[in-house]
Amino acid sequence: MEDWWQQLEKAAEEVEEFFYDLSSTMEFLAEEVGKTLGNLTQEVEEIVVGEIERCVEDMLDVIYDSDLEENGIPWDEMGNFVESEFMDINTYKPSPENHPACIGCRHYHGKAYNGNLLVCAMHPYGCEDSSCIDWED
Repeated sequence: MEDWWQQLEKAAEEVEEFFYDLSSTMEFLAEEVGKTLGNLTQEVEEIVVGEIERCVEDMLDVIYDSDLEENGIPWDEMGNFVESEFMDINTYKPSPENHPACIGCRHYHGKAYNGNLLVCAMHPYGCEDSSCIDWED
């Protein structure tokens, strides 16, 4: 009977050692997976950001190198678009006949660029209803 208890204790110790080794291995594996994912995330982020920067640079090169100046679109010496020289800007106020929902709204822009009125950012052509859900004082 004593021999049986010793075998049972030995089996319990081996099972305990097995689970201890298993948990140590799982901790190590989790750390390694975490490191790998962190490195992978950083690499993917660097690749994506790099590609976006290259695309933006390419688009700016195309825009800047095009014949926009020859077509009357001015650029300053830094390559920035000079809005005031290019656009005929007129300002309009809302009235009961035109854009009544915009009267007194802080978002109202009311400027026409080359004859195209920009009412506001939320409703570029104006609100179609008699009241606007985006209206603010």
